[in-house]
Amino acid sequence: MRALDLSMVNFQSDGLAPVIVQDELTGKVLMMAWTNRETLQESIELGKLVFFSRSRNQRWLKGETSGNFLTISSIALDCDGDAILAKVVPAGPACHNGTETCFEDPDA
Repeated sequence: MRALDLSMVNFQSDGLAPVIVQDELTGKVLMMAWTNRETLQESIELGKLVFFSRSRNQRWLKGETSGNFLTISSIALDCDGDAILAKVVPAGPACHNGTETCFEDPDA
């Protein structure tokens, strides 16, 4: 995985940036979550996605309790540097509801 230059990330005034998570193999968008400088750095070092939970106001390693880790294949910034795309290999369902993606179509 190519290193991401953290100085290029334009975090919001609350210190957070959105992360769009996409399955490397299927191309499906799995989820969206938030990161701060510390959790993004940890994600890069660990090779697994670590987020910042706004509701719990704390670090959140995806898969820490479920085992459904999101192993990073690549991380890229959008053209403004204010949104992150993380391509991953999921080790199970990405959604806390047990579905493959948080964007499941209920009519499908």
